[in-house]
Amino acid sequence: MIRNLWSPWRMKYLLEPPPQGCIFCERAGRGDDDRDFVLFRGRHHYIILNIYPYGAGHLMLVSNRHVPLLAGLGAEERAEAAELLLKIEEAVRSAYGPDGANLGVNLGRCAGAGVEGHLHLHYVPRLRGDTEDTSSRSATDPPEDLAHTFERLRAAFPAGRGR
Repeated sequence: MIRNLWSPWRMKYLLEPPPQGCIFCERAGRGDDDRDFVLFRGRHHYIILNIYPYGAGHLMLVSNRHVPLLAGLGAEERAEAAELLLKIEEAVRSAYGPDGANLGVNLGRCAGAGVEGHLHLHYVPRLRGDTEDTSSRSATDPPEDLAHTFERLRAAFPAGRGR
């Protein structure tokens, strides 16, 4: 049986021309966290909503540095990444109570990287059965608005924004 992930809001991403420059470098330094949906900033990474999510609560952990591979991270950066992944898991579980999650890293365009060359990790909360009946549920269970997701998750992250 073929199972498709129902995410029609991603069509805008597929049809838009690719952005000039690196969107993650831009967001690392811009400092407009509300506009950019940045939930948390550490010393070496930040946590941001995926603006073309597979479902509500789809977050990304993004390196502040433009580095393409995990091997390009230093020891402190790797340690912080592990700690921030725990913060993501705790926040998403608190806000959404998912049954599970997918954690993924797409290294290179052929591996599915939408932003090639800038290391980022995806955390996608999953609900039991969300791959079996998404096409039938989609008419009655619309995706959550990004602004609502942002507010919901911001309340679940620790105060102080990590700096």
